[in-house]
Amino acid sequence: MRVVRFLLVVAWTLIGVLAAVPQAYQAQPGEVLLQLSVEGRGTIMIRMQTKEAPKTTEHILSLARRGFYDGQRFHEAIRTPRPYLVRLGDPLSKDPSKLDDPKMGTGGSGSKVAFENSGLSHDTGAVGLATVQGERNSGDSQFYIMLAPAKFLDGKYTVFGKVVAGMDVLGRVQKGDVVTSARVIVGQERS
Repeated sequence: MRVVRFLLVVAWTLIGVLAAVPQAYQAQPGEVLLQLSVEGRGTIMIRMQTKEAPKTTEHILSLARRGFYDGQRFHEAIRTPRPYLVRLGDPLSKDPSKLDDPKMGTGGSGSKVAFENSGLSHDTGAVGLATVQGERNSGDSQFYIMLAPAKFLDGKYTVFGKVVAGMDVLGRVQKGDVVTSARVIVGQERS
């Protein structure tokens, strides 16, 4: 009887664990995703809006393919007075001692991307290219992910992606969290 009870407890525990694990997002045919693995937090899947922002998405995807984002930290997480955004893409963030350095948020890959009016809005989960304030053609490697809508940003920054899985992960991301890997996934035709 003890063995049966033990096996039932194990079975119900496994069922509960499996039910709590989110199902992996599967890329649709032709869809391009950026998968961010965040240490201790989980995975964020971003659908890249390649038709609406072709230059921006190609630049970010090229950096990801080269491993540019691997080991970088989220260097900004604005949550007060209400959740707003998280940001990454500054190579200086690989050194945790520099997270509070005044230069944090000024680094990049050295290439600039001109503003693209994608027509997409700053809704919750929108991904936009960060720029130097007032210079919308100064985007490079840094991008932000919206934690709440911010329509007042529409038309000022290039929105080039949308989180399709992992908003719960974003809700837990803090300044200093490490992106262990950024991978590009392209949906294949199914036969």
